[in-house]
Amino acid sequence: MITNEQHIEKVALVIEDDKSVSQLIRLYLAEDGYRVLNAEDGLSGLKMATEESPDIVLLDLNLPGMDGIDVCRNIREKSDLPIIMVTARVEEDDRLDGLDMGADDYVSKPFSPRELVARVNAVMRRTSKANKKRKEIGEQFKLGDLVIDLSRRSASVRGAEMELTPTEFRLLAFFIESPNRTISRQQIIDNVFGYDFSGYDRTVDTHVSNLRKKLDAASPDRQHLKTMYGFGYRLDA
Repeated sequence: MITNEQHIEKVALVIEDDKSVSQLIRLYLAEDGYRVLNAEDGLSGLKMATEESPDIVLLDLNLPGMDGIDVCRNIREKSDLPIIMVTARVEEDDRLDGLDMGADDYVSKPFSPRELVARVNAVMRRTSKANKKRKEIGEQFKLGDLVIDLSRRSASVRGAEMELTPTEFRLLAFFIESPNRTISRQQIIDNVFGYDFSGYDRTVDTHVSNLRKKLDAASPDRQHLKTMYGFGYRLDA
């Protein structure tokens, strides 16, 4: 039996200047039911991301015309389009830079094509779940003196807007879905980061610490985000 879901076309944009890599990605994504668009430089990739309305972008970092980090930053300023960085730059700082610009996952070259497709589908599911949750709680969510606006990707405390990186915003949005409940590092990894590399704990702790400092600075007379030692973190209502 063919369901309505099977008729929905999934469109992936691959921004990659190595033709052999982009062709390999196209082959495996097409076998999984995706229509694949290709761009070979950053500027044309950014234009296609804006004009073609793909469901997901697979983005190399080392691109002619415009670096992948800048492409990611420009996309993220305008939309929540899922982005997976696929690159040979494997240093942890590169991964963290990608996350801070708003990437949803990070796949290192060389990669298994089947694993890449699995990661694409995982990001699509995670994004779909987040969008469903967004519809359930509405565009704006208020928790005490903290207000988060999902459509504008902004957060404010007592009317003063906070300057958050895309990762910090996603982290805060995830916490605010479950106030007063302890969230484990693994839950944060699965729902906010979603990529696979060593150093999880340090990365999670660093982002949570940065978010907590900004919350504390905005509201110095109370502590919103607490560490539950041995368990994880909790956002108090």
